[in-house]
Amino acid sequence: MSRRQRRVSRGRPHDFPAAAREALEDEQLRANMHRATRTIRARRAAAVAELPDFEELREQARRLKDDALDRLDEVLAQFEAAATAAGAQVHHAADAAAACAFVAGIAADHGVTELVKMKSLATDEICLDAALAEAGVDAVETDLAELIVQLAGDTASHILVPAVHYSRGQIRDIFRRTIARGRDVSDDPNELAEVSRLYLRERFLRAGMGVTGGNVAVAETGTVCVLENEGNGRMVTTLPPVLVSVVGIEKVVPSLDDLGLLLRLLPRSATGERMSSYVSLLTGVTPGDGPREYHIVLLDNGRRNALADPVGRQALRCIRCSACLNVCPVYTRVGGHAYGSIYPGPIGAILTPQLWGMEEHAKLPFASTLCGACAEVCPVGIDIPGVLLHLRARAVREQAPAPEKAVFGAAAWAFGSPRRFAAAQRAGRAAELPLVRGGLVRTLPPPLAGWSEGRDLRPVARETFREWWSRERGPQDAASAPRGAGEPRGEETP
Repeated sequence: MSRRQRRVSRGRPHDFPAAAREALEDEQLRANMHRATRTIRARRAAAVAELPDFEELREQARRLKDDALDRLDEVLAQFEAAATAAGAQVHHAADAAAACAFVAGIAADHGVTELVKMKSLATDEICLDAALAEAGVDAVETDLAELIVQLAGDTASHILVPAVHYSRGQIRDIFRRTIARGRDVSDDPNELAEVSRLYLRERFLRAGMGVTGGNVAVAETGTVCVLENEGNGRMVTTLPPVLVSVVGIEKVVPSLDDLGLLLRLLPRSATGERMSSYVSLLTGVTPGDGPREYHIVLLDNGRRNALADPVGRQALRCIRCSACLNVCPVYTRVGGHAYGSIYPGPIGAILTPQLWGMEEHAKLPFASTLCGACAEVCPVGIDIPGVLLHLRARAVREQAPAPEKAVFGAAAWAFGSPRRFAAAQRAGRAAELPLVRGGLVRTLPPPLAGWSEGRDLRPVARETFREWWSRERGPQDAASAPRGAGEPRGEETP
């Protein structure tokens, strides 16, 4: 199994803690991640500081996305009608298999054996390249970072910069093994870019089909908007005679004015720029200009399941800017591969379990801290810490082993009454005596040992507040004592 296949394998639970430990041992990875995310953070901060009304714009974007999600079926129907009227063909894909089948079928109908692709998270999500390869179609990634990852047989580790985990020297070595075999290529960025440019030119000219994603879909006009900074995307959308866009259903907004709002926020939060270098608006077909046939695949793949969750649905506001990744103290140390998903970092921790199921990704909601930095930078106001807590509770309800549920059930029963809670404190005080070292409980016995692997536990106080109150004021006043910190508010048992 290749490195790429291994990292996107499905059908078994993903062990984030084990993957994170492995990533932390890679010193080169940590250095690459630290350097890249620090640079992106600084550029974003400077670009956002130029907008004195950033918070107002962010609130407008939050309301816009929520309104579109509330009227999703209506807005999608409007988009399909407008796109069809403009000459596009719209397909609805319930899952990844259906979406891949649509794209492979279109390629087969036109005898396409090689196509070119823009950078697209949606197509990575459905593993489109692998599906096309099985159908005998070679899909060539044209975004430089995506090309690097493809040539390495790897997967992306960042939403915005997929090859962020590679240094220039590592990229040079990848090129020497693949598209620059036999050439003494240096690690100079200009030379590396020229190598990729020469390789891609021939592919652009002979490709029979182009594939893109979609940053925003506009219902009013049936337009798909794609953003990029290299210009290769323009070659994908204009040269091949057939064009296909795979777009998540949550990307649709009602009007071009709404698109304008998102374009003020997305580039600044993503690349730290006022505007992306290339903003392409794809609307139907025009005789004699661009592709002769345009297909749009609207992708569900778990999005309606997420929409049904009144708390978790916030994740569908995401405009894939990656700002949350660059400030996350977990992601910036372990990188994207540890998450086992094309969506890493804080947004991946809340989006992936909802799209692909809690069965395989129950550990991801625990893979991000609750420091709140991600929520502070999100341009569409997603309360990521709140959704993390919500999904953690869901993971425990749905995926916790029976012994763990029994332990927490017993704790809930004990904490539900002041008398039972006081009895539990006395029992815990006695049971912890052999475990306390240096004023902390550092290791718990099985089956609780896993809990103490990454945290220390303070021992039970030798005297609680209520015990002190009773000693100082007398037992008769204990019932009227103020509630001590951490004491339950259940009813007194007779």
